[in-house]
Amino acid sequence: MEHVLSPATLAELRRPRPYPAVSVLTPTHRRDPYKTQDQVRLRNAVAEAKRQLEADPAVGRERRAEVSRHLDQALSEVDLTHAEDGLAIFAASGEHHVWSLARSVPERVVLSDTFLTRNLVSAHTAERPFWVLSLSADRATLWNGGTDRVVEQRADGFPLTRRVENFDPERQERIGDLPSAFREERTRQFLREIDTAMSTVLREHPRPLYVTGPPAALALLDEVGGATKGAAHVPHGGLAHGTPESVWQAIRPVIEAEARRDTDAVTRALETARGRREFAAGVDELWQSARDGRVRLLAVEENYRVTVSEAGEHLILAESAGLDSRESRESRESREDIVDEIVEQCLETGADVRFVPDGALGEAEGIAGVLRY
Repeated sequence: MEHVLSPATLAELRRPRPYPAVSVLTPTHRRDPYKTQDQVRLRNAVAEAKRQLEADPAVGRERRAEVSRHLDQALSEVDLTHAEDGLAIFAASGEHHVWSLARSVPERVVLSDTFLTRNLVSAHTAERPFWVLSLSADRATLWNGGTDRVVEQRADGFPLTRRVENFDPERQERIGDLPSAFREERTRQFLREIDTAMSTVLREHPRPLYVTGPPAALALLDEVGGATKGAAHVPHGGLAHGTPESVWQAIRPVIEAEARRDTDAVTRALETARGRREFAAGVDELWQSARDGRVRLLAVEENYRVTVSEAGEHLILAESAGLDSRESRESRESREDIVDEIVEQCLETGADVRFVPDGALGEAEGIAGVLRY
């Protein structure tokens, strides 16, 4: 299952395919008792996708068989042992993709000429992904960070290692000679190689970078590096050989402090916008503004979800739609992922999208924004 969404990967997923491009979305769970139901739910969703393929007269027999085969292959690749909050399966002629998402998704099956990526984009943005680069004199380890954990990233040359003759970092720490390991020219060259490898990662997957290591290592990296110069330093040795949990516990206070500062900055920006009449709130108003490209900053509470129906140029909340006649309700399409749609549209038009803790937006009731004009 895939987790790391880069701009290039997103562009590839969004390109048009020969009909049908099938998207299967289903919520998943990290813990029991609901976790045990995920396998049944997922199999039912894939079965529904096959049923729609069978019933669609625009899909020929050979194309139907091929796409169904890719759906089966995707299903076999799903590992629900490490399930997060949502799952997306994309299947088309000659390809399939499986994405695990750290944000819940509505249960949907869509046949189109493109994959349904809005939930993928929203989950990626909400997760606030980051990199952690852990340094020692003989090893550099890269960690992929998300909402509540880090996992080791074994790609792009990482982990980087070098052989150091007679090198005993524990002894050097005891006798206070650790900085000498970072004065050697060979160590300087090793850190240059690390910086070069990290520049490739950041170019393909741009996101905030944190660097852990002994203070001497951090200082030397700043001196010889280029791509890593803007990284946040976390002086903590031993993590290049550490476990994901030890790295997470070291980086967690820094991440949480930055998240608090970010939330404070967002709420101040919204208050200022009120005074300037640049403030918008609610899914209907922000849906309109997002489509017009008018949103400069969008703030969404982390677990805010709402189901709406489209009525002409406006959206109606599901509770309000429930007061209408049955015929009127059935004539409207229920849209469970309208929040993700707004997020994706705002990102498309260059808005800054921030997810904040539940309740942080007060009377805005889950979603608010600052308008460009």
